[in-house]
Amino acid sequence: MMDFLTLFVIYVIVVLTCIFLVCKYSGQQQTPFSVLFNCLVKVVSPFTPTCLQKFTQWCMHRLFHQRNNMFIYLHILLEGVVYAEFSYEVFGFCRDMDTTLSSLSVPYILLVIKNCFFYLCIKRDPGTVTKKKVAGQLQIYPYDRRLFHPGVSCPTCQLIKPARSKHCRLCDRCVQRFDHHCVWVNNCIGAQNTRYFLLYLCSVCAMAGDMAVLTGDMLLHAVLRSGLLAASYIDEFGQQQPAGFMFVVQHLFLTFPRIIFMLGFLVFVFFLLAGYALFHSYLALVNQTSNEWYKSRGYFCQHCHPTTTADHLCDPAPDHSKRYYYSRGILPNLGEIFFPLKSVQKKDI
Repeated sequence: MMDFLTLFVIYVIVVLTCIFLVCKYSGQQQTPFSVLFNCLVKVVSPFTPTCLQKFTQWCMHRLFHQRNNMFIYLHILLEGVVYAEFSYEVFGFCRDMDTTLSSLSVPYILLVIKNCFFYLCIKRDPGTVTKKKVAGQLQIYPYDRRLFHPGVSCPTCQLIKPARSKHCRLCDRCVQRFDHHCVWVNNCIGAQNTRYFLLYLCSVCAMAGDMAVLTGDMLLHAVLRSGLLAASYIDEFGQQQPAGFMFVVQHLFLTFPRIIFMLGFLVFVFFLLAGYALFHSYLALVNQTSNEWYKSRGYFCQHCHPTTTADHLCDPAPDHSKRYYYSRGILPNLGEIFFPLKSVQKKDI
């Protein structure tokens, strides 16, 4: 039987590996997860009934290729479980340790703020390109003739695509200043709701970080009050040993198992979303969307064949001087996020 130290090391490695893989392969179509899943399907499918295969394919298609509220419900469920555990156990322990009510009220205030931005991300139109609006939306951004070119129509919407727009296959619409489709809010992130999404990420990070700090402080006070640091124990050979760090951690796992796993989940969420929030903050500062960032990493113009020698629209070789084509400076860039540009409609006389 593996000892506690081995299990604890495996737990830490799994958490760090998950954070690394999610950050590295986020937004990419071909990932180790998809390759592993496809291999697993090939192995299992010969032994699986046809009806079960069809049901599984329908579920996967419904979850990842169509708009649905499943991840919103999962988001609410996970949040509810964490807050229930925090309120049921951590809150009471913190009050016994004389933690002020003002400090303990911060996670609940952040929850209200987060839910406001969460609701706006879900309900706010991201900037749908429509027949009524497309004439004005075409005037908002110039075409960089690198990633976006004039006169290109969306084959699905049958509309001229404004610069920085993209057709979302899940929402079945073109979105102005398209960033990405977020399954957690079941909506596209575009020109009109990027600010809410950025504030939503920051509020979730603040919420997870604050709860993790309060929980960690509670566990620290529990250790100090119990006198574990000065205690000793009898090992398997009958020798008296001082209680070290791993003994204390093991004791906490056995005494507060739900709190420890909640703390691990909060730390995981904090570091994962903090990295994602920093990435989107960087994009906001340079006035770039994640769609444009991914395209610019492996730049290839869809309107120019690499072997074409004449009559091509642009130079296929990446020009790093145009990488931040839409950047106008830090403050104007942030202003564009929080106060989206609007087209000037000409009035009929």
